[in-house]
Amino acid sequence: MAKNQFRMLRSLLTGVEAVEAETHHSFSRHTHEQFGIGLVSSGAQKSLSGRGMVEAEAGDIITVNPNEVHDGAPIGKGRSWRILYFDPAIVTGLSREIGEDGAGRSEIPHPVIRNSAIAARFEMLSRVVTGDGAADGLLCEELLLQLVADVMRERGGSEQRPPVPASIRAARERIDDDPLAAISLADLSRESGLSRFQVLRGFAKATGLTPHAYLVQARIHIARRLIAQGMPLAEAAFASGFADQSHMTRVFVRKYGLSPRLYADGFL
Repeated sequence: MAKNQFRMLRSLLTGVEAVEAETHHSFSRHTHEQFGIGLVSSGAQKSLSGRGMVEAEAGDIITVNPNEVHDGAPIGKGRSWRILYFDPAIVTGLSREIGEDGAGRSEIPHPVIRNSAIAARFEMLSRVVTGDGAADGLLCEELLLQLVADVMRERGGSEQRPPVPASIRAARERIDDDPLAAISLADLSRESGLSRFQVLRGFAKATGLTPHAYLVQARIHIARRLIAQGMPLAEAAFASGFADQSHMTRVFVRKYGLSPRLYADGFL
C-alpha cells in the first residue's frame, strides 16, 4: 500500500469491522465505541492509552477498549497495521465464558502485547474474517474465543482506571443523554455543581478530552453508525449534528484516518 492509505476490508462477521492501514499520520486524541484488537505489521508507533504512554512495533498486538481515549504517532517514517473492531457485546459476552483469569473482565488489560502465539492467532482470525466466500462458522467461533481469552488473560498492567468523580460523571451524562443538543459550560456547571473552570479542568482530567472534544466525539460516533447503516453522507452529517458534510468529513478523517466515503464503501 502507498503511504497514508486506509482500507475498510469486507468482514464476514456481523458486529466486526476490519481496517488495514499504512501511514505516517498522527492521530489526535479520540475514542472508539468498539473493542479493537490489531497487529502491527511494520514500523513502530507511540500512543497514549488508558494506562499511559506505550510503544508498539512490528509483531506486537495492539488493543483499545470502548471509549478509551488514545492517540497515535509514528516512530520513524511510518507504520502499518491491520485491526479488527468488535461490537462491545461480542467481547464482553465471550469474556464471561472464559472462566479463568480473565473471567468477567470488562476491559482488555494491556494496550500492547508482545506474544508471537497471540499474533499468529490474530492473523489467522483476520484472514478468515476478511477472506473470500463464506466464513467457516466453527473456525471463526474457535479463533475468536481463543483470541479474546488470550488478550483478557494477559497478566500485569491490569490496574483499574481511577473512577470518574460523581460531579464530572453528571456533566458527562448530560452530553451522553443528548449529543445533538447545544450545550454550554454553564449547562455543565449547573449539572455538576462545579464552576465552569472546575468543569473544564475536571472533565479533561477524568476523560482525557475537553467537554467540546467529548461532544464532537459523541457526534462522530453517531455519524459512523448511520453511515454503516447506509445513510447518505450529507444526511448522516445533518442527523449527527454537524454543520455540513465537509465538517463531518474533517472530523472523521482526523479521528479515524479514513474518509466517510471509504468507510461507507466497506459496507457495500
